[in-house]
Amino acid sequence: MVVLGPLLAIGTFLLLGPLGQGAGSNGLRVIVLADLVYALVLASLVVQRIARMIAARRRRSAGSRLHLRLTAVFALVALIPTVLVAVFAGLTINIGLEGWFSDRVRNVVGASLSAAEAYEDEHRRDLSTDAEALARYLNLARQSTFLLSDGEVRQLLTQIQGRVQRGLKEAYVINGAGEIMARGDRSYLFDFEQPSPADIARANAGETVIVEDWDNNEFRALIALTAFADRLLYVSRSVDGELLGLLDDTQESVRLYHQLENERGKVLFEFGLLYLGFAVILILAAVWLGLWFAERLSRPVGRLAGAAQRVGAGDLDVRVREESGDDEIAMLGRIFNQMTRQLKGQREALLENNRQIELRRRLFDSVLSSVTAGVMGLDADGRVEFLNRSAVTHLQLDEDAAHGTPLADTVPEFAALLEKLRAGPRGVAQEELRLTRHGKMENLLVRMATRRGAEGGLEGYVVAFDDVTDLVTAQRMAAWGDVARRIAHEIKNPLTPIQLSAERIKRKFRAAAGDQAEALDQLTDVIVRQTGDLRRIVDEFSKFARMPEPDRKQVDLAELVRDAVVLQESGQPGVRFTSDLPQGPVPAELDATMVSQALTNLIKNAGEAIDSYRDTGAAPEGYEPEIRVSLSQSDAAAVIRIADNGIGLPEDRGRLFEPYVTTRDHGTGLGLPIVKKIIEEHGGRLDLHDADPFQPGAHIGALAEIRLPVLAERDDAARLTDAMTRLEALTGE
Repeated sequence: MVVLGPLLAIGTFLLLGPLGQGAGSNGLRVIVLADLVYALVLASLVVQRIARMIAARRRRSAGSRLHLRLTAVFALVALIPTVLVAVFAGLTINIGLEGWFSDRVRNVVGASLSAAEAYEDEHRRDLSTDAEALARYLNLARQSTFLLSDGEVRQLLTQIQGRVQRGLKEAYVINGAGEIMARGDRSYLFDFEQPSPADIARANAGETVIVEDWDNNEFRALIALTAFADRLLYVSRSVDGELLGLLDDTQESVRLYHQLENERGKVLFEFGLLYLGFAVILILAAVWLGLWFAERLSRPVGRLAGAAQRVGAGDLDVRVREESGDDEIAMLGRIFNQMTRQLKGQREALLENNRQIELRRRLFDSVLSSVTAGVMGLDADGRVEFLNRSAVTHLQLDEDAAHGTPLADTVPEFAALLEKLRAGPRGVAQEELRLTRHGKMENLLVRMATRRGAEGGLEGYVVAFDDVTDLVTAQRMAAWGDVARRIAHEIKNPLTPIQLSAERIKRKFRAAAGDQAEALDQLTDVIVRQTGDLRRIVDEFSKFARMPEPDRKQVDLAELVRDAVVLQESGQPGVRFTSDLPQGPVPAELDATMVSQALTNLIKNAGEAIDSYRDTGAAPEGYEPEIRVSLSQSDAAAVIRIADNGIGLPEDRGRLFEPYVTTRDHGTGLGLPIVKKIIEEHGGRLDLHDADPFQPGAHIGALAEIRLPVLAERDDAARLTDAMTRLEALTGE
């Protein structure tokens, strides 16, 4: 297609120009048809390529937009000059034709033709006049001399030939057969051109026949001699052959001029059609060339764009085909492949570094998450940057919400210690603080230290704290136990002599007291009664100080809870008891007496909390005191919950387990410490919480939760009993 286009253009030009083929020639028709077929084939290829290009653009293929733009630019670059040249060419041809067929040119052509025709008519007319004059002369001579021989005719011709003003080249008298009968001066036989029979016939008919001999540059006249029998005058005169040739050329030019003038519209149409064909071929060829060049340029660019998209998606193994050559496109492909290789190596190095950092971070997080101490990281402004799991649990914070907030807003109790650290010269500060969260007070040992960079600049602070509540409680319990032992030892010994002395005074001096005997009895009874109270207090101290080792035996924990509920239910008739206990046994190895004492004490405390709530007068109208006792069990532990709707727990509920801390007026403050000690001696745990309201909007009471280890295995009979109980509850039988 690339080679055939120029060949067809050259062939069309040769047929139209140098070869001189007319518009109706077969060769021109064939090559114009070939041009049409070439244009159609090229147009179909262009349309097909454009359709594929548009389809690629709709699919948003890489490089399709650049391909489309380059094709449009090439099409415009080819179309605009072609259209402009077509317009100017049409105007130029039209203006040229207007100049060719103007009135001045038309007048000049007409004047030239008229001059040529006038010259020819003059020669014809002069020759005809001279021939007719010579014929009249010969006719007169014949008439005057009847018997006139051919020799005499010759002499007459010679005489009259020289007298003709314009001169005659030759003069002959011939008969009807064209034979010379007489000839004048310088009229030779070898110059004689015999006239045609048609010319002789026309002359005999009375016409003066003029014969134009352009080859010999002469005109001949043939006229009949009416005074002679079968004689004709045949004369010739020389003319300028070049002038006559110019006359013919002028006539031919005039005829061609008029033909072109008549075919002016046809010429314009043929020129426009040919130019349109060439323009279409040029445009299609330019578009085809633009498509080829655009595809050649956009294909590597498209590959680069697609590869860049894959690189953006994370695929660094992609490579583009490197074009041959040293141009920018080839260099861009090589540089892109080099870049992807470098990026892949750098990414692998970064991934390896990130993997090492992630392993270290996981180890660091695992260590910090596993330690029981809480750890916090602060920036230089005292804002929270990091919290480990223990810190979130102890401080009961939302890690996401606490991140970036000042320490004074997150944990106000730590703010004073942070200010102390900032103000002090040392980089470490330590203090024991008390925190209360959701009604639970904890003792925290807080230690703060500054965090500095390699150059010594302040980067932030590290806060580490540990819950020492149990340690403090254990220390206090140990101290109270030692005090209790000393008090029990120091006070219990003199109580018996005091009581005996008071009873002896009453017996010995009552008779001598007389009317003061009743007062003596009252005073001695007070001494004995107070001594008994002191003895009871000392016994409580003894129990707290010298808690015996539990005598563990396998018992039914459910039965112990049920007996404690029945005992307290009969002792507190004004309180409604609700129990949720399993029907089957819950085996556990424990000291039944000590656990029963603890359960009884807790249920008794619940009843006393209800009495205290009533005494405050805050109980609403229609208040129904209630104690709920439940027992649930898993394979490893049993959970006993004792809830009431009494006065509830104080804010500093953590101190209730300390000796001599009580919320009642007549309490000793040793009940809960003893219960806690009993539960802990059995490997359990005792916690105090706010109880859920028994009814919506009701008062919030207290909840004591006991966790005790139980035996994991239960006998088949107990399992069968529980199954039957649940079945009866479901069927209602």
